[in-house]
Amino acid sequence: MTTIKDIAVLSNVSASTVSRVLNNDKTLAVTEETRKKILNVARELNYKSVRARKSVEKKEVYKIGIFLCQSLEEELSDPYFLSIRQGVENECRERGLSSTELFRLYNFGDVSLDPELDGLVVIGKVSTKVINRFCQEIKNVVYIDYSPDEQKYDSVVIDFDKATTVSLEHLLKLGYEKIGYIGGTVAEHMGNKKIEFEDERKIVFKRVMEQRGLFRDDFVFVGDFTMSEGYRLMKDAINKKEVPEAFFVGSDPMAVGALRALQEMNIRVPEEVALVSFDDVEMAQFASCPLTTVRVHTEEMGRTGVKLLLDRMNGREIPLKITLPTEFIIRSSCGAKLNVFQDN
Repeated sequence: MTTIKDIAVLSNVSASTVSRVLNNDKTLAVTEETRKKILNVARELNYKSVRARKSVEKKEVYKIGIFLCQSLEEELSDPYFLSIRQGVENECRERGLSSTELFRLYNFGDVSLDPELDGLVVIGKVSTKVINRFCQEIKNVVYIDYSPDEQKYDSVVIDFDKATTVSLEHLLKLGYEKIGYIGGTVAEHMGNKKIEFEDERKIVFKRVMEQRGLFRDDFVFVGDFTMSEGYRLMKDAINKKEVPEAFFVGSDPMAVGALRALQEMNIRVPEEVALVSFDDVEMAQFASCPLTTVRVHTEEMGRTGVKLLLDRMNGREIPLKITLPTEFIIRSSCGAKLNVFQDN
C-alpha cells in the first residue's frame, strides 16, 4: 500500500508537504509545479487517502423491497407464505440491510415502488408483466416459490414433483390403494386478474396413481388452499358412496379442516382414514391427530432469496435457480410408526 513517505521520496519533498497538498491545504506556500508533481506521483502510485479507503471499506447499506401476491388475510390463513416473508426479513435484519419495504399486489394501485430500491424479492406467482413495469428502475429481482423466467430472474423453489411422489409412495407402501386427493388451484397474478391452473401436486398425484392403475377421478376434490375449504371438501368426500382409505392433502391448513370433518362424522384417523399433508407449518404437529407431512423449509427459502439478491447486486450476471430439499415427516395421521425420511 502506497504511503505519503513513498510519494515524498519520489517527489523530492517532505512528507508534511505531500500531506498538505493531498489534503488541499490552501495555506501551503508551494509552487504550482511542485503541487502538480506530487499529485501526478500520487496518481501513478494509486494512492488513496485514509478517508477514501474507509469510504470503500464501509459496508454499503442496501434497500430491499418485498412484493407479495397474497393479501394480509390470505397470508395469515396460510402460514406457508408468512414464514417465507419472515425469512426474508430476518436475513435482511441480520445482515444490517435497510428496513424492507412491503408491497402487496392487491393494493398496489394506490402506491408506487421506491425507485431507490436496490433489489426486490417477489414471493409467490406474480406475473413477469407486472414486475417488468419496474425493471428499468429496479435491476435486481429474485422470485421465491416461483420461477417464471430462468434466463432473467434468480429464483428459489422446491421440487413439488419429488415431494409429492415420496408422499404417495409412502402411502402405497403402507398398503393403501384407494387414495384420494384434496387440494387447491394455483394462480399467476396479473394485477387485478388471475390466471388459474392445476397445482403441480394434483398433476403428480394423477400421474403416480395412473401408473399404478389406481387413479379415480371421483376421489379428487379441489377448492381453495384454506382450512375451511379442507373441511368442506372432506365433507363432500364423506358424502360420496365410497370414501377413500387415505388422502393426500395439498396443505396443512386444509388437512386440519379435513380432520375436523372426519372427527365430526366419528371417522377415526388413521384407523379408518389416513392423511398425508404438505408444508409442516407449526399447526401440523399440534393437530388433534399430528400430521404426517412434507416439511418445506420456508424460512430458509426467504433467507436464500436475500443471499441471491445480494450476490447479484455485488456483480453476478448469470441468473441462478436454487431448489431447496424437503423432508418427509412421519407422524400419527398416516398410520405408520416410523421415523423421518430425508428427501435428498
